[in-house]
Amino acid sequence: LDMADGRVDKDTITYSAAVSACEGVGEWQEALQLLRDMVDGRVDRNAITYAAAVGACGGIEWRRALHLFGEMVGISVARDTVTYAALLGAYPSEEW
Repeated sequence: LDMADGRVDKDTITYSAAVSACEGVGEWQEALQLLRDMVDGRVDRNAITYAAAVGACGGIEWRRALHLFGEMVGISVARDTVTYAALLGAYPSEEW
């Protein structure tokens, strides 16, 4: 995703939508890069952003998903039912 050309607002909503799109196609690396871009650009991250990133890391990258969930605490992003559900969905069934 290239927001550098200025035609797309670099805000929480746009980034969250992009991270959600990454989740939908299994692009967890891109989802994490978008989170880093948000930090670098001082764009607020919210529960929606994190739920999508956690979901994108689901399965084989479940430890990254758990790390992201913990990161939410560090920056005071409220966890909600959606983020908890995303975290539970990120765990591979053999880990239960």
